[in-house]
Amino acid sequence: MEFKLRPWESGDLENLVRYANNFNIAKNLTDKFPHPYTLDDGKAFLAMASEFDPPRILAIVVDEGAIGSIGVFPQTDVHRYNAEMGYWLAEPYWGRGIITRAIARMVDYGFKTWEINRIFARPYGTNLASQRVLEKNGFKREALFEKALVKNGVLLDELIYAIRR
Repeated sequence: MEFKLRPWESGDLENLVRYANNFNIAKNLTDKFPHPYTLDDGKAFLAMASEFDPPRILAIVVDEGAIGSIGVFPQTDVHRYNAEMGYWLAEPYWGRGIITRAIARMVDYGFKTWEINRIFARPYGTNLASQRVLEKNGFKREALFEKALVKNGVLLDELIYAIRR
């Protein structure tokens, strides 16, 4: 399925709220990604996403509009040559290879846009699909922290995957 990456726009609000308001997405993200996901949450996200120049957070778009999000977040201080990647995709689009290709494009964008040497992601131990798409893109597992996170009252493993320039 064809898709493109572009900055988030105000017209994406309806799709953002429709697709982000999904427990199966929220359970794999930090608590900063709320569930339920409301209109106010969507408005706040769109305002935050537009703060960065160059954009750090891009919409994943198919003909029907925005169906997910992917971002690269450059770090500061002693971590300044690193950037964290995060992403989510609307559940109806899972299993179509979209997020795998979006990660590849975002890695390329990140290394071309910022003076970074490493992009990392931190999937939960329970999120096997995310681990697989990172590995398909050449990310290597650097660490596993057992029972280091709590999500929905459950202790989870935190993994760190990274790719270098």
